[in-house]
Amino acid sequence: MASAPPLETGTLVGYPPPPSYDEALGSNPTYPAGTYAPADMKAPVPPYPPQAYSQMYPTPPQQGQPVTNPVVSVQTVYVQPGLLFGDVPVQANCPICQQTVITRLEHTSGALVWLSCAGLAIFGCIYGCCLIPFCVDSLKDVTHYCPNCSSVLGSHRRL
Repeated sequence: MASAPPLETGTLVGYPPPPSYDEALGSNPTYPAGTYAPADMKAPVPPYPPQAYSQMYPTPPQQGQPVTNPVVSVQTVYVQPGLLFGDVPVQANCPICQQTVITRLEHTSGALVWLSCAGLAIFGCIYGCCLIPFCVDSLKDVTHYCPNCSSVLGSHRRL
Protein backbone atom coordinates (compact mmCIF):
# COMPACT_ATOMS: atom_id res chain seq x y z
CA MET A 1 0.00 0.00 0.00
CA ALA A 2 1.35 3.41 -0.96
CA SER A 3 1.73 6.22 1.52
CA ALA A 4 1.94 9.98 1.19
CA PRO A 5 5.32 11.53 0.43
CA PRO A 6 7.25 12.86 3.42
CA LEU A 7 6.45 16.41 4.54
CA GLU A 8 9.21 18.84 3.66
CA THR A 9 10.03 21.06 6.58
CA GLY A 10 13.18 22.66 5.28
CA THR A 11 13.37 26.07 3.64
CA LEU A 12 14.80 26.98 0.31
CA VAL A 13 18.50 27.36 0.19
CA GLY A 14 19.60 31.00 0.44
CA TYR A 15 16.20 32.38 1.60
CA PRO A 16 15.14 33.16 5.14
CA PRO A 17 12.20 31.20 6.59
CA PRO A 18 8.74 32.84 6.40
CA PRO A 19 7.54 34.76 9.47
CA SER A 20 5.33 33.05 12.02
CA TYR A 21 1.67 33.95 12.50
CA ASP A 22 2.36 36.18 15.48
CA GLU A 23 5.14 37.98 13.65
CA ALA A 24 2.92 38.56 10.62
CA LEU A 25 0.12 40.10 12.75
CA GLY A 26 2.50 42.26 14.79
CA SER A 27 3.50 45.79 13.92
CA ASN A 28 4.63 46.29 10.37
CA PRO A 29 7.21 49.05 9.90
CA THR A 30 6.33 49.81 6.25
CA TYR A 31 2.66 50.66 7.00
CA PRO A 32 1.96 52.85 10.02
CA ALA A 33 -0.95 51.72 12.18
CA GLY A 34 -4.29 53.53 11.92
CA THR A 35 -4.03 54.83 8.32
CA TYR A 36 -5.65 51.84 6.65
CA ALA A 37 -9.36 52.09 5.72
CA PRO A 38 -11.27 49.09 4.36
CA ALA A 39 -12.31 49.29 0.71
CA ASP A 40 -15.99 48.90 1.49
CA MET A 41 -16.12 52.03 3.67
CA LYS A 42 -16.75 55.21 1.72
CA ALA A 43 -15.75 58.70 2.70
CA PRO A 44 -18.71 60.93 3.64
CA VAL A 45 -20.03 62.98 0.74
CA PRO A 46 -20.37 66.70 1.44
CA PRO A 47 -23.95 68.01 1.07
CA TYR A 48 -25.00 69.91 -2.04
CA PRO A 49 -24.65 73.68 -1.77
CA PRO A 50 -27.96 75.50 -1.35
CA GLN A 51 -29.44 76.87 -4.56
CA ALA A 52 -31.24 80.12 -5.08
CA TYR A 53 -35.04 79.89 -5.21
CA SER A 54 -36.52 80.64 -8.61
CA GLN A 55 -40.22 81.12 -9.06
CA MET A 56 -41.78 78.69 -11.50
CA TYR A 57 -44.97 80.60 -12.24
CA PRO A 58 -45.38 84.35 -12.64
CA THR A 59 -46.95 86.24 -9.80
CA PRO A 60 -50.70 86.88 -10.11
CA PRO A 61 -51.72 90.41 -11.08
CA GLN A 62 -52.40 92.84 -8.26
CA GLN A 63 -55.73 94.52 -7.62
CA GLY A 64 -56.58 97.13 -10.22
CA GLN A 65 -54.31 95.78 -12.97
CA PRO A 66 -56.05 94.61 -16.17
CA VAL A 67 -55.85 90.88 -16.87
CA THR A 68 -54.71 90.05 -20.39
CA ASN A 69 -55.28 86.61 -21.85
CA PRO A 70 -52.70 85.26 -24.30
CA VAL A 71 -53.83 84.53 -27.86
CA VAL A 72 -54.13 80.80 -28.45
CA SER A 73 -54.14 79.34 -31.95
CA VAL A 74 -55.66 75.92 -32.48
CA GLN A 75 -54.55 73.58 -35.23
CA THR A 76 -56.48 70.39 -35.92
CA VAL A 77 -54.29 67.40 -36.68
CA TYR A 78 -55.82 64.21 -38.02
CA VAL A 79 -54.00 61.14 -36.82
CA GLN A 80 -55.02 57.95 -38.55
CA PRO A 81 -53.55 55.09 -36.51
CA GLY A 82 -52.80 51.88 -38.33
CA LEU A 83 -53.54 53.31 -41.77
CA LEU A 84 -51.36 51.47 -44.25
CA PHE A 85 -51.50 52.38 -47.89
CA GLY A 86 -51.21 49.22 -49.94
CA ASP A 87 -52.41 48.12 -53.36
CA VAL A 88 -56.11 48.27 -52.41
CA PRO A 89 -58.26 51.36 -51.72
CA VAL A 90 -58.53 52.37 -48.06
CA GLN A 91 -60.91 54.57 -46.09
CA ALA A 92 -59.14 57.72 -44.93
CA ASN A 93 -59.82 61.28 -43.80
CA CYS A 94 -58.74 63.85 -46.35
CA PRO A 95 -56.92 66.74 -44.62
CA ILE A 96 -57.73 69.11 -47.51
CA CYS A 97 -61.51 68.72 -47.95
CA GLN A 98 -62.17 67.30 -44.42
CA GLN A 99 -64.16 64.34 -45.78
CA THR A 100 -63.95 60.63 -45.00
CA VAL A 101 -63.36 59.02 -48.40
CA ILE A 102 -62.29 55.76 -50.01
CA THR A 103 -59.11 56.49 -51.90
CA ARG A 104 -58.71 56.42 -55.67
CA LEU A 105 -55.67 54.47 -56.88
CA GLU A 106 -53.20 55.32 -59.61
CA HIS A 107 -50.55 52.78 -60.63
CA THR A 108 -47.18 54.07 -61.87
CA SER A 109 -44.10 52.22 -63.06
CA GLY A 110 -41.52 52.16 -60.30
CA ALA A 111 -38.19 50.56 -59.55
CA LEU A 112 -39.55 47.01 -59.35
CA VAL A 113 -41.04 47.22 -62.86
CA TRP A 114 -37.78 48.48 -64.35
CA LEU A 115 -35.69 45.88 -62.51
CA SER A 116 -38.01 43.11 -63.63
CA CYS A 117 -37.76 44.34 -67.21
CA ALA A 118 -33.96 44.43 -67.03
CA GLY A 119 -33.84 40.98 -65.42
CA LEU A 120 -36.02 39.46 -68.16
CA ALA A 121 -33.90 41.16 -70.83
CA ILE A 122 -30.71 39.72 -69.33
CA PHE A 123 -32.15 36.20 -69.34
CA GLY A 124 -33.02 36.37 -73.04
CA CYS A 125 -36.53 37.78 -73.18
CA ILE A 126 -35.52 40.57 -75.50
CA TYR A 127 -38.24 40.18 -78.17
CA GLY A 128 -40.98 41.99 -76.23
CA CYS A 129 -41.39 39.60 -73.31
CA CYS A 130 -39.26 41.89 -71.14
CA LEU A 131 -42.06 44.50 -71.43
CA ILE A 132 -44.61 42.32 -69.61
CA PRO A 133 -43.86 43.90 -66.15
CA PHE A 134 -45.22 47.23 -67.49
CA CYS A 135 -48.65 45.57 -67.89
CA VAL A 136 -48.79 43.98 -64.41
CA ASP A 137 -50.34 46.29 -61.78
CA SER A 138 -49.07 44.18 -58.87
CA LEU A 139 -45.49 45.18 -59.79
CA LYS A 140 -46.21 48.92 -60.01
CA ASP A 141 -46.10 51.60 -57.30
CA VAL A 142 -49.50 52.80 -56.03
CA THR A 143 -50.49 56.39 -55.23
CA HIS A 144 -53.68 57.02 -53.21
CA TYR A 145 -55.73 60.12 -54.12
CA CYS A 146 -58.81 61.74 -52.61
CA PRO A 147 -61.69 61.29 -55.10
CA ASN A 148 -63.21 64.71 -54.14
CA CYS A 149 -60.26 67.09 -54.32
CA SER A 150 -57.61 64.87 -56.02
CA SER A 151 -54.99 65.52 -53.33
CA VAL A 152 -52.39 62.84 -52.61
CA LEU A 153 -53.19 60.99 -49.38
CA GLY A 154 -50.39 58.43 -49.46
CA SER A 155 -48.33 56.08 -51.59
CA HIS A 156 -47.09 52.51 -51.60
CA ARG A 157 -43.66 51.82 -53.10
CA ARG A 158 -42.85 48.27 -54.17
CA LEU A 159 -39.10 48.56 -53.82
